[in-house]
Amino acid sequence: MLTTFNKWFNQLFGDEESLILLLLLIGGVTLVVLMGDILAPLIAAVIFAFLLQGVDSFLRRWGVSERISLWLCYVMFISIFVISLIFIMPLVWNQLVNLFAELPRMLIAVKKAVIALEGDLFSKEQLNGLVINASEQVAGLGQWVVSFSLANISNIIGILIYIILVPILVFFMLMDRDVILSWSGSFLPKKRPLMQKIWAEMNNQVANYARGKAIEIIVVGVVSYIAFLILDLNYAALLALLVGLSVVIPYIGAAVVTIPVLLVGFVQWGWGTDFAYLFVTYMVIQALDGNVLVPLLFSEAVNLHPIAIILAVLFFGGIWGLWGVFFAIPLATLVKALINAWPAALPASN
Repeated sequence: MLTTFNKWFNQLFGDEESLILLLLLIGGVTLVVLMGDILAPLIAAVIFAFLLQGVDSFLRRWGVSERISLWLCYVMFISIFVISLIFIMPLVWNQLVNLFAELPRMLIAVKKAVIALEGDLFSKEQLNGLVINASEQVAGLGQWVVSFSLANISNIIGILIYIILVPILVFFMLMDRDVILSWSGSFLPKKRPLMQKIWAEMNNQVANYARGKAIEIIVVGVVSYIAFLILDLNYAALLALLVGLSVVIPYIGAAVVTIPVLLVGFVQWGWGTDFAYLFVTYMVIQALDGNVLVPLLFSEAVNLHPIAIILAVLFFGGIWGLWGVFFAIPLATLVKALINAWPAALPASN
Protein backbone atom coordinates (compact mmCIF):
# COMPACT_ATOMS: atom_id res chain seq x y z
CA MET A 1 0.00 0.00 0.00
CA LEU A 2 2.77 2.42 0.96
CA THR A 3 4.71 1.52 -2.16
CA THR A 4 1.67 2.22 -4.34
CA PHE A 5 1.13 5.57 -2.65
CA ASN A 6 4.79 6.55 -3.07
CA LYS A 7 4.66 5.60 -6.75
CA TRP A 8 1.50 7.65 -7.25
CA PHE A 9 2.94 10.63 -5.36
CA ASN A 10 6.22 10.54 -7.30
CA GLN A 11 4.33 10.35 -10.57
CA LEU A 12 2.24 13.44 -9.80
CA PHE A 13 4.70 15.51 -7.75
CA GLY A 14 8.05 13.99 -8.63
CA ASP A 15 9.52 17.06 -10.29
CA GLU A 16 10.26 20.52 -8.94
CA GLU A 17 7.70 22.36 -11.03
CA SER A 18 4.70 20.27 -10.03
CA LEU A 19 5.60 20.50 -6.34
CA ILE A 20 5.98 24.29 -6.53
CA LEU A 21 2.67 24.55 -8.36
CA LEU A 22 0.95 22.47 -5.68
CA LEU A 23 2.38 24.70 -2.93
CA LEU A 24 1.30 27.83 -4.83
CA LEU A 25 -2.24 26.50 -5.18
CA ILE A 26 -2.49 25.57 -1.50
CA GLY A 27 -1.01 28.92 -0.46
CA GLY A 28 -3.29 30.85 -2.81
CA VAL A 29 -6.47 29.14 -1.62
CA THR A 30 -5.45 29.56 2.03
CA LEU A 31 -4.69 33.24 1.49
CA VAL A 32 -8.03 33.87 -0.19
CA VAL A 33 -10.00 32.04 2.51
CA LEU A 34 -8.21 33.71 5.44
CA MET A 35 -7.55 37.19 4.00
CA GLY A 36 -10.09 37.49 1.18
CA ASP A 37 -11.72 40.62 2.63
CA ILE A 38 -8.39 42.38 3.13
CA LEU A 39 -7.10 41.46 -0.33
CA ALA A 40 -10.40 42.27 -2.06
CA PRO A 41 -9.19 45.64 -3.52
CA LEU A 42 -6.07 43.95 -4.93
CA ILE A 43 -8.05 41.05 -6.38
CA ALA A 44 -10.61 43.44 -7.87
CA ALA A 45 -7.80 45.47 -9.46
CA VAL A 46 -6.25 42.32 -10.95
CA ILE A 47 -9.62 41.36 -12.44
CA PHE A 48 -10.19 44.82 -13.94
CA ALA A 49 -6.66 44.90 -15.37
CA PHE A 50 -7.22 41.42 -16.80
CA LEU A 51 -10.44 42.57 -18.49
CA LEU A 52 -8.78 45.71 -19.88
CA GLN A 53 -6.04 43.60 -21.42
CA GLY A 54 -8.57 42.50 -24.05
CA VAL A 55 -9.30 46.14 -24.95
CA ASP A 56 -5.56 46.82 -25.11
CA SER A 57 -5.04 43.89 -27.50
CA PHE A 58 -7.91 45.12 -29.69
CA LEU A 59 -6.44 48.63 -29.93
CA ARG A 60 -2.98 47.23 -30.68
CA ARG A 61 -4.38 45.26 -33.61
CA TRP A 62 -5.65 48.54 -35.04
CA GLY A 63 -2.18 50.03 -34.93
CA VAL A 64 -2.44 52.07 -31.71
CA SER A 65 0.88 52.36 -29.89
CA GLU A 66 1.38 50.58 -26.58
CA ARG A 67 1.52 53.70 -24.41
CA ILE A 68 -1.53 55.36 -26.01
CA SER A 69 -3.46 52.09 -25.88
CA LEU A 70 -2.81 51.65 -22.15
CA TRP A 71 -3.80 55.24 -21.41
CA LEU A 72 -7.02 54.85 -23.42
CA CYS A 73 -7.83 51.68 -21.47
CA TYR A 74 -7.26 53.45 -18.17
CA VAL A 75 -9.31 56.52 -19.16
CA MET A 76 -12.16 54.20 -20.19
CA PHE A 77 -11.96 52.38 -16.85
CA ILE A 78 -11.92 55.63 -14.84
CA SER A 79 -14.86 57.00 -16.85
CA ILE A 80 -16.98 53.91 -16.19
CA PHE A 81 -15.87 53.87 -12.54
CA VAL A 82 -16.83 57.52 -11.96
CA ILE A 83 -20.15 57.24 -13.81
CA SER A 84 -21.06 54.16 -11.75
CA LEU A 85 -20.02 55.86 -8.53
CA ILE A 86 -21.82 59.17 -9.11
CA PHE A 87 -24.92 58.19 -11.06
CA ILE A 88 -25.67 54.46 -11.11
CA MET A 89 -24.93 53.34 -7.55
CA PRO A 90 -26.90 56.15 -5.77
CA LEU A 91 -29.89 55.48 -8.04
CA VAL A 92 -29.75 51.73 -7.41
CA TRP A 93 -29.29 52.20 -3.65
CA ASN A 94 -32.28 54.56 -3.36
CA GLN A 95 -34.47 52.14 -5.29
CA LEU A 96 -33.25 49.27 -3.09
CA VAL A 97 -34.21 51.14 0.09
CA ASN A 98 -37.61 52.06 -1.36
CA LEU A 99 -38.20 48.48 -2.48
CA PHE A 100 -37.56 47.04 0.98
CA ALA A 101 -39.75 49.72 2.52
CA GLU A 102 -42.56 48.67 0.19
CA LEU A 103 -42.14 44.91 0.65
CA PRO A 104 -44.75 44.58 3.43
CA ARG A 105 -47.36 46.09 1.08
CA MET A 106 -46.19 43.70 -1.63
CA LEU A 107 -46.71 40.75 0.69
CA ILE A 108 -50.26 41.88 1.40
CA ALA A 109 -50.95 42.07 -2.33
CA VAL A 110 -49.49 38.60 -2.85
CA LYS A 111 -51.58 37.26 0.05
CA LYS A 112 -54.74 38.59 -1.59
CA ALA A 113 -53.73 36.98 -4.88
CA VAL A 114 -53.10 33.53 -3.40
CA ILE A 115 -56.14 33.59 -1.12
CA ALA A 116 -57.97 31.80 -3.93
CA LEU A 117 -55.71 28.81 -3.31
CA GLU A 118 -57.18 28.39 0.16
CA GLY A 119 -58.78 25.01 0.45
CA ASP A 120 -57.26 23.72 -2.78
CA LEU A 121 -53.55 23.69 -2.07
CA PHE A 122 -53.18 25.40 1.32
CA SER A 123 -55.27 25.81 4.42
CA LYS A 124 -56.03 29.24 5.86
CA GLU A 125 -53.67 28.59 8.77
CA GLN A 126 -50.85 27.59 6.41
CA LEU A 127 -51.31 30.72 4.32
CA ASN A 128 -51.37 32.97 7.38
CA GLY A 129 -48.28 31.30 8.83
CA LEU A 130 -46.44 31.62 5.51
CA VAL A 131 -47.28 35.31 5.18
CA ILE A 132 -46.40 36.08 8.81
CA ASN A 133 -43.05 34.31 8.53
CA ALA A 134 -42.24 36.06 5.24
CA SER A 135 -43.26 39.42 6.73
CA GLU A 136 -40.94 38.95 9.69
CA GLN A 137 -38.01 38.02 7.45
CA VAL A 138 -38.65 40.94 5.11
CA ALA A 139 -39.09 43.36 7.99
CA GLY A 140 -35.74 42.38 9.46
CA LEU A 141 -33.95 42.64 6.13
CA GLY A 142 -35.69 45.87 5.26
CA GLN A 143 -34.75 47.38 8.61
CA TRP A 144 -31.10 46.51 7.96
CA VAL A 145 -31.16 48.15 4.53
CA VAL A 146 -32.94 51.29 5.73
CA SER A 147 -30.73 51.65 8.81
CA PHE A 148 -27.51 51.06 6.88
CA SER A 149 -25.83 54.44 6.85
CA LEU A 150 -22.65 55.88 5.51
CA ALA A 151 -22.29 57.53 8.90
CA ASN A 152 -20.85 54.24 10.10
CA ILE A 153 -17.10 54.87 10.19
CA SER A 154 -16.15 51.34 9.18
CA ASN A 155 -18.34 51.56 6.09
CA ILE A 156 -16.80 54.91 5.15
CA ILE A 157 -13.27 53.52 5.50
CA GLY A 158 -14.12 50.42 3.46
CA ILE A 159 -15.69 52.43 0.67
CA LEU A 160 -12.81 54.93 0.59
CA ILE A 161 -10.31 52.08 0.33
CA TYR A 162 -12.06 50.75 -2.73
CA ILE A 163 -12.55 54.18 -4.31
CA ILE A 164 -8.92 55.20 -3.86
CA LEU A 165 -6.94 51.97 -4.03
CA VAL A 166 -8.63 50.15 -6.90
CA PRO A 167 -8.02 52.85 -9.57
CA ILE A 168 -4.41 53.29 -8.37
CA LEU A 169 -3.73 49.55 -8.45
CA VAL A 170 -5.33 49.21 -11.89
CA PHE A 171 -3.11 52.04 -13.19
CA PHE A 172 0.12 50.38 -12.08
CA MET A 173 -0.98 46.93 -13.19
CA LEU A 174 -1.63 48.29 -16.66
CA MET A 175 1.44 50.49 -16.99
CA ASP A 176 3.92 48.13 -15.27
CA ARG A 177 2.37 44.86 -16.41
CA ASP A 178 5.57 43.48 -17.94
CA VAL A 179 7.64 44.42 -14.89
CA ILE A 180 5.17 42.74 -12.50
CA LEU A 181 4.98 39.57 -14.61
CA SER A 182 8.77 39.42 -14.92
CA TRP A 183 9.21 39.87 -11.16
CA SER A 184 6.60 37.18 -10.41
CA GLY A 185 8.22 34.79 -12.88
CA SER A 186 11.61 35.18 -11.20
CA PHE A 187 10.32 33.12 -8.25
CA LEU A 188 9.31 30.22 -10.52
CA PRO A 189 11.49 27.55 -12.16
CA LYS A 190 13.06 28.64 -15.44
CA LYS A 191 11.69 25.55 -17.18
CA ARG A 192 8.00 25.35 -16.41
CA PRO A 193 6.12 23.54 -19.21
CA LEU A 194 3.28 22.48 -16.90
CA MET A 195 2.62 26.04 -15.70
CA GLN A 196 2.88 27.38 -19.25
CA LYS A 197 0.39 24.81 -20.51
CA ILE A 198 -2.07 25.62 -17.73
CA TRP A 199 -1.62 29.37 -18.29
CA ALA A 200 -2.20 28.97 -22.05
CA GLU A 201 -5.47 27.13 -21.47
CA MET A 202 -6.55 29.59 -18.79
CA ASN A 203 -5.65 32.60 -20.91
CA ASN A 204 -7.61 31.25 -23.89
CA GLN A 205 -10.71 30.14 -22.03
CA VAL A 206 -11.01 32.23 -18.87
CA ALA A 207 -9.92 35.48 -20.51
CA ASN A 208 -12.51 35.09 -23.26
CA TYR A 209 -15.11 34.03 -20.70
CA ALA A 210 -14.44 36.95 -18.31
CA ARG A 211 -14.47 39.58 -21.06
CA GLY A 212 -17.48 38.01 -22.71
CA LYS A 213 -19.37 37.98 -19.41
CA ALA A 214 -18.53 41.65 -18.80
CA ILE A 215 -20.01 42.52 -22.20
CA GLU A 216 -23.01 40.27 -21.58
CA ILE A 217 -23.73 41.92 -18.21
CA ILE A 218 -23.65 45.38 -19.77
CA VAL A 219 -25.77 44.45 -22.81
CA VAL A 220 -28.40 42.50 -20.86
CA GLY A 221 -28.53 45.16 -18.11
CA VAL A 222 -28.88 48.09 -20.52
CA VAL A 223 -31.50 46.34 -22.68
CA SER A 224 -33.47 45.35 -19.57
CA TYR A 225 -33.31 48.91 -18.22
CA ILE A 226 -34.59 50.39 -21.49
CA ALA A 227 -37.38 47.79 -21.66
CA PHE A 228 -38.40 48.39 -18.03
CA LEU A 229 -38.43 52.16 -18.60
CA ILE A 230 -40.65 51.77 -21.66
CA LEU A 231 -43.02 49.58 -19.65
CA ASP A 232 -42.85 52.14 -16.78
CA LEU A 233 -41.91 49.42 -14.29
CA ASN A 234 -41.07 50.54 -10.77
CA TYR A 235 -37.45 50.12 -9.61
CA ALA A 236 -36.29 49.79 -13.23
CA ALA A 237 -32.61 50.51 -12.51
CA LEU A 238 -32.40 48.08 -9.58
CA LEU A 239 -34.17 45.26 -11.41
CA ALA A 240 -32.13 45.83 -14.59
CA LEU A 241 -28.93 45.60 -12.53
CA LEU A 242 -30.13 42.31 -11.02
CA VAL A 243 -31.03 40.93 -14.45
CA GLY A 244 -27.61 41.93 -15.79
CA LEU A 245 -25.73 40.36 -12.88
CA SER A 246 -27.86 37.21 -13.06
CA VAL A 247 -26.04 36.08 -16.22
CA VAL A 248 -22.92 35.49 -14.10
CA ILE A 249 -24.56 32.42 -12.56
CA PRO A 250 -25.93 30.19 -15.34
CA TYR A 251 -29.23 28.40 -14.75
CA ILE A 252 -29.59 29.68 -11.17
CA GLY A 253 -29.26 33.44 -11.70
CA ALA A 254 -32.07 33.91 -14.23
CA ALA A 255 -34.46 31.71 -12.22
CA VAL A 256 -33.81 33.63 -8.99
CA VAL A 257 -34.08 37.12 -10.54
CA THR A 258 -37.36 36.23 -12.24
CA ILE A 259 -39.08 36.33 -8.83
CA PRO A 260 -38.47 40.01 -7.92
CA VAL A 261 -39.10 41.18 -11.51
CA LEU A 262 -42.49 39.49 -11.72
CA LEU A 263 -43.33 40.32 -8.09
CA VAL A 264 -42.81 44.06 -8.65
CA GLY A 265 -44.81 43.89 -11.88
CA PHE A 266 -47.65 41.99 -10.22
CA VAL A 267 -47.91 44.39 -7.29
CA GLN A 268 -47.79 47.37 -9.65
CA TRP A 269 -50.32 46.13 -12.25
CA GLY A 270 -51.95 42.94 -11.01
CA TRP A 271 -53.07 40.24 -13.46
CA GLY A 272 -53.43 42.63 -16.37
CA THR A 273 -52.19 43.39 -19.86
CA ASP A 274 -49.19 45.34 -18.56
CA PHE A 275 -48.08 42.37 -16.48
CA ALA A 276 -48.39 40.12 -19.54
CA TYR A 277 -46.25 42.57 -21.54
CA LEU A 278 -43.62 42.51 -18.78
CA PHE A 279 -43.59 38.71 -18.67
CA VAL A 280 -43.25 38.38 -22.46
CA THR A 281 -40.56 41.08 -22.61
CA TYR A 282 -38.54 39.47 -19.85
CA MET A 283 -38.79 36.02 -21.48
CA VAL A 284 -37.72 37.49 -24.84
CA ILE A 285 -34.66 39.12 -23.22
CA GLN A 286 -33.70 35.81 -21.59
CA ALA A 287 -34.24 33.89 -24.84
CA LEU A 288 -32.17 36.34 -26.91
CA ASP A 289 -29.42 36.24 -24.30
CA GLY A 290 -29.24 32.45 -24.24
CA ASN A 291 -29.69 31.79 -27.96
CA VAL A 292 -28.09 34.80 -29.66
CA LEU A 293 -25.80 36.78 -27.37
CA VAL A 294 -24.11 33.87 -25.58
CA PRO A 295 -23.17 31.95 -28.77
CA LEU A 296 -21.95 35.22 -30.30
CA LEU A 297 -19.74 36.16 -27.36
CA PHE A 298 -18.53 32.70 -26.43
CA SER A 299 -17.42 31.10 -29.69
CA GLU A 300 -15.13 28.93 -27.55
CA ALA A 301 -17.52 28.12 -24.75
CA VAL A 302 -16.24 26.90 -21.42
CA ASN A 303 -16.95 23.19 -21.65
CA LEU A 304 -18.35 22.49 -18.20
CA HIS A 305 -21.26 20.21 -17.36
CA PRO A 306 -24.27 21.97 -15.72
CA ILE A 307 -23.76 19.85 -12.58
CA ALA A 308 -20.11 20.99 -12.44
CA ILE A 309 -21.23 24.62 -12.76
CA ILE A 310 -23.77 24.31 -9.94
CA LEU A 311 -21.26 22.52 -7.68
CA ALA A 312 -18.65 25.21 -8.45
CA VAL A 313 -21.12 27.95 -7.49
CA LEU A 314 -21.94 26.19 -4.21
CA PHE A 315 -18.32 25.36 -3.34
CA PHE A 316 -16.58 28.63 -4.21
CA GLY A 317 -19.53 30.66 -2.94
CA GLY A 318 -19.25 28.82 0.36
CA ILE A 319 -15.54 29.58 0.84
CA TRP A 320 -15.44 33.10 -0.66
CA GLY A 321 -18.97 34.45 -0.49
CA LEU A 322 -20.26 36.69 -3.27
CA TRP A 323 -16.88 36.91 -4.98
CA GLY A 324 -16.77 33.12 -5.14
CA VAL A 325 -20.21 33.00 -6.76
CA PHE A 326 -19.20 35.57 -9.39
CA PHE A 327 -15.98 33.79 -10.31
CA ALA A 328 -17.10 30.19 -9.78
CA ILE A 329 -16.92 29.30 -13.48
CA PRO A 330 -13.43 30.78 -14.10
CA LEU A 331 -12.19 29.02 -10.96
CA ALA A 332 -13.82 25.76 -12.07
CA THR A 333 -12.12 26.20 -15.44
CA LEU A 334 -8.81 26.58 -13.62
CA VAL A 335 -9.44 23.30 -11.82
CA LYS A 336 -10.31 21.65 -15.13
CA ALA A 337 -7.14 23.05 -16.74
CA LEU A 338 -5.07 21.64 -13.87
CA ILE A 339 -6.68 18.21 -14.22
CA ASN A 340 -6.21 18.18 -17.99
CA ALA A 341 -2.64 19.48 -18.02
CA TRP A 342 -1.13 17.69 -15.02
CA PRO A 343 -1.31 14.04 -16.12
CA ALA A 344 -0.34 14.92 -19.71
CA ALA A 345 2.72 16.95 -18.74
CA LEU A 346 4.21 14.79 -16.02
CA PRO A 347 4.82 11.55 -17.89
CA ALA A 348 6.73 13.50 -20.52
CA SER A 349 9.05 14.90 -17.86
CA ASN A 350 9.88 11.46 -16.41
